[in-house]
Amino acid sequence: MDIKEALGRSPMGEAKNRIEKLREVINHHRYLYHVLDKQEISDSALDSLKKELFDIEQQFPELITADSPTQRVGGKPLKEFKKIKHQNRMLSFNDAFSKEDMEDWQERFMKLVPENKKTEVDYYCELKIDGLAIELIYKDGALQTGSTRGDGNVGEDITQNLKTVEAIPLTIADKREIIIRGEVFVTKKEFERMNKEQLAKGLLVYANPRNIAAGSVRQLDPKITAGRKLDSFAYELLTDMGQKTHEDKHKILKELGFKTNKHNRYCKSLNEVLHFRETWIKEREKLDYEIDGVVVLVNNNEIFEKLGVVGKAPRGGIAFKFPQAEATTKVLDIKVQVGRTGAITPVAVLEPVAVTGITISRATLHNEDEIRRLGLKIGDTVIVGRAGDVIPNVIKVLPELRDGSEKNFKMPEKCPSCETKLVKLKTEAILRCPNIKCPTRQTRSFYHFVSRTAFNIDGLGPKIIDRLLDEGLVQDPSDLFELKEGDVKNLERFAEKSAENLIKSIQDRKEITLAKFIYALGIRNIGEETAIDLAKYFGSIKKISTAKLEDFEKILDIGPVVSKSVYEWFSDKANLKFVEKLERKIKITNLQPKTGSQKLKDKTFVLTGSLQTMSRDEARGKIRELGGNTSESVSSKTDYVVVGSEPGSKAEKAKKLGVTILDEKQFLELIKT
Repeated sequence: MDIKEALGRSPMGEAKNRIEKLREVINHHRYLYHVLDKQEISDSALDSLKKELFDIEQQFPELITADSPTQRVGGKPLKEFKKIKHQNRMLSFNDAFSKEDMEDWQERFMKLVPENKKTEVDYYCELKIDGLAIELIYKDGALQTGSTRGDGNVGEDITQNLKTVEAIPLTIADKREIIIRGEVFVTKKEFERMNKEQLAKGLLVYANPRNIAAGSVRQLDPKITAGRKLDSFAYELLTDMGQKTHEDKHKILKELGFKTNKHNRYCKSLNEVLHFRETWIKEREKLDYEIDGVVVLVNNNEIFEKLGVVGKAPRGGIAFKFPQAEATTKVLDIKVQVGRTGAITPVAVLEPVAVTGITISRATLHNEDEIRRLGLKIGDTVIVGRAGDVIPNVIKVLPELRDGSEKNFKMPEKCPSCETKLVKLKTEAILRCPNIKCPTRQTRSFYHFVSRTAFNIDGLGPKIIDRLLDEGLVQDPSDLFELKEGDVKNLERFAEKSAENLIKSIQDRKEITLAKFIYALGIRNIGEETAIDLAKYFGSIKKISTAKLEDFEKILDIGPVVSKSVYEWFSDKANLKFVEKLERKIKITNLQPKTGSQKLKDKTFVLTGSLQTMSRDEARGKIRELGGNTSESVSSKTDYVVVGSEPGSKAEKAKKLGVTILDEKQFLELIKT
């Protein structure tokens, strides 16, 4: 065997190959981010790549090189500005994402702390502002220079631009040479105002506040910077003014007249640090600026300095990031699953990774066209996220990290459950199993029937349904309403109390609205909104079951495809028999909207992106309660598009059509009664 080939297959060789590819990709995106103020991937995805590189280098320290991204800070200084050499290198921090990461960090640096000093180790925590790091030098009480971090050693002279920032004092009482470091940022309110201006001018909106802050201080005309109302916090004092701790530095900065963050806190132990971060994960939305984590520093300055620097980061400090909205991981396999309507969905099997605090190991790939669009292969490194903070999905493939072992994926020709030949309609992008008696289709329909947006039976999840089916206690969902405690309490792992709770949950759901009942039936192409339209138009299940095809086509917003789906479903004798069986066991009501404010009467809303204060279902319910309608698609008839975080293409379409766009705050104001 060739020596190079043997090296490539050894753990050391594989690590070396992975490190080289990671460094290349990270350097490319760092250059875009720090030098050109552009982004091709999210901050979370880049952080995830850097964390993987850091972890591999910790495992194989002999592979660390001076030019590794873990050893470097920022990017090259821009050509347009005069250069300033920092008296002390401006460092940045390594990242941590979990309690385990923090414990590893503490364990690493505590080995270097003398035994007689270990009891003196405590911490100071700062909110990590999503802005741009700056250095300020004052001489004779006046601001002499202001600069960016640049590559850590040399930054850009942006003094005139920083003088326009009201939070940065132009003069201080102390006449010594004093070096201050801090952050320049844009508030959420100012970010919103600037994007409204962009929209009014027909220009593209800014991606995030950090990009605006970076772009603003790098304007050659200070008047442009002044017009953007930047803000700033000071967090570091390099000049010796008698400070013994990092907390002392913040007190002195405040006395000198600098704006410091009132939410920063002293923490005696790592447990207090963990609690501080947890608090701000929950409270961050209340702030008028973006934060993406907590900076944790060893509070004792003497210990902090003696711990020194490794690569680009001080050993005594770390950025404890919030759960990532996106992360990078590997696709180990692609499997297919059968849905309740026979849809065959490819699913990526992932190396487990945490996204927004939840560990995911599966991500939907939607259909064959999506796999083709992504250019995805088994073995690829990918960026994953959670659509609407719920459904894990693959956002982007990073082909530059391929090592040649990746494999193409081909969709199956037969159903993996019943082996029926799969079909694909010309009007659809998905393959389907046409067998209505396919075991997996029937089980998925059962799951849908009891789901939160249908019958909403608490405590009846897929595992329990599978068990009830396996034991022959139920054949279809209608059998649920005949179950007794004695039927389930003798099942393995089912205590008497849990059996009682399950039966009570089922009996509590014996009354249901017509709209939810229609939706629970799992008819193809029938979502919640269409179910509501059908309930309003017909008023009873009997009228729907006896309606003709043309009757369905008369309903506004229901086209020929949906009409055909409903008509064919109710034309099937087996389906009618199932409905009749259900009607004997439950009560279907056709509740009218609650009387009260109808301030949204006849107004149509489309929701896109995830909302922080409520789920989309709750938002739709509130709109309907106030007399409004909701739709899944944007058209000229749409009155409002409500935009949450990470909105889709609907927001862009709304802009083109001139439809009123509401952010979450404006939407909440509108629905206030």
